[in-house]
Amino acid sequence: MSSLLCCCTIVSQGETAFIERCGQFNRDATPGCHCLWPCCFERVAGIVSLRVQQLEVTCETKTHDNVFIKIVTAIQYRANEGDVVETFYRLSNPHEQLRAYVEDAVRTAVPRNNLDDVFEQKDHIAKEIGDSVKERMAEYGFTVLKAMVIDIVPDERVKESMNAINAAKRLRIAASDEAEADKIRVVKAAEAQAEKDYLEGKGLAKSRKEIMRGMKEAVSDFRENVGDTDSQEVMNMMMMSQYFDMLKEVGTREGNSTIFIPHVPGAVNSAHNDITSALRQAHMEANGGVPSMGAGVGITSPGQQRLIGTGITGAGTSITGR
Repeated sequence: MSSLLCCCTIVSQGETAFIERCGQFNRDATPGCHCLWPCCFERVAGIVSLRVQQLEVTCETKTHDNVFIKIVTAIQYRANEGDVVETFYRLSNPHEQLRAYVEDAVRTAVPRNNLDDVFEQKDHIAKEIGDSVKERMAEYGFTVLKAMVIDIVPDERVKESMNAINAAKRLRIAASDEAEADKIRVVKAAEAQAEKDYLEGKGLAKSRKEIMRGMKEAVSDFRENVGDTDSQEVMNMMMMSQYFDMLKEVGTREGNSTIFIPHVPGAVNSAHNDITSALRQAHMEANGGVPSMGAGVGITSPGQQRLIGTGITGAGTSITGR
């Protein structure tokens, strides 16, 4: 609004001016040019904007769990065109009046909620504030269009504690997931080992079965082709052959540092007798015929040692390797 020679006044679009004569309201002036009568002591008392305005209010309050926070609220409002006279003359400072109503509504709505609920129910709190302020400002010719909670600011220490709680929760979840992954790895490794052992056992059983079949065929063929030979002699000869194969294997294998093997013709027969005796005794113990002597009991004879508990015998043989 501007004045020209103190006799005319111009009202801008979206505004309404109030003209008084001798200190009393005379008329309102719509947008455009209006003449004043100085002789009648007319003057422009004030202007009310009809545009939508926004007021931001920062209010500190306490939540239900005794945490002090700052609530920043934005109120969008405008003056009613038909009630501008009442709007202008009943309120000396509409902004401060609206600010007081907003602060009162915030301090009424927020303390009923805990801190977490304030963040989660922000829109509900804003609607409650808007309804409360709208009813009160309608008495003075204002329409509240919308109320928004645009920011919630807790104390810095509260922020740090909330972040610490969230971090601890996420670390707990991560630790649980990592433990579950370790469990899966252990279970899968155990299943793989069990499958491996199963397949190795099947392979070993087939291998031994073929060895026994081959030995049986060899003994049978030898007896058929060589007369006056019993099974014991054939077995002794096969044991001798495997004995020499073992010597060759031990001598050519890398990593052996010390080898003591009694290389005498009777060693093979002695080893065969020891194995046969151990198997016979184990068979009798299994049938309850002979009391068990216990695992790890040693019987020593010149150049010979038997480990009854394991069924492994040797004729003074010692093999040391890395």
